[in-house]
Amino acid sequence: MAAKKKSKLVQRAQELEDAVTRLFTGVAPAAKKTKKRKSKKAKVVKKAKAAVTRTAKKAKKAAKSTVRKAKKTAKKARKAA
Repeated sequence: MAAKKKSKLVQRAQELEDAVTRLFTGVAPAAKKTKKRKSKKAKVVKKAKAAVTRTAKKAKKAAKSTVRKAKKTAKKARKAA
């Protein structure tokens, strides 16, 4: 499970607290982690997957509606007979 993200206010409060602590202890600020950039390929793959999923969902929905229509006509035919 992913770690819960801190609110901006909590993050800022902790930064200020650290800054004050460093001010009095004389400790150098901790090195910040550099953000990783996602490659363009990863973005393209994600979009492609989403498109495939979307098409699959549409196909499933169309199939369901066809089945529903068929059942409805069959029901009407039974009533008429």
